[in-house]
Amino acid sequence: MLLTPSDAGQIALEFLMAEWNISEDDREWFVVVSSRSVNDSWYTVELAVEGYPDKWFIQVYDNGECDPNYTFVSPIHGSEGYSDLKEFPDMVASVLVAERNSR
Repeated sequence: MLLTPSDAGQIALEFLMAEWNISEDDREWFVVVSSRSVNDSWYTVELAVEGYPDKWFIQVYDNGECDPNYTFVSPIHGSEGYSDLKEFPDMVASVLVAERNSR
């Protein structure tokens, strides 16, 4: 593999930040939870908002490209409300609202 797990994690994080146009100030809320190699040709990277159950799973290929069809998983549905997002900056809360509503 050309990439390390750490490289793949950073590539996935940058991809998600660009996808949602997250500012530098708001990036600190997002973390790489894990990065694991699959078939020696790509990684599955798990990203999250630290301390929350919402997760993104992004495939990062050995050439450094990300699959744009990432997966978002959360046990919280949009229909349950958003009171848990009050402490977040507006953009971070907006991302979680949009992702929860899209499921």
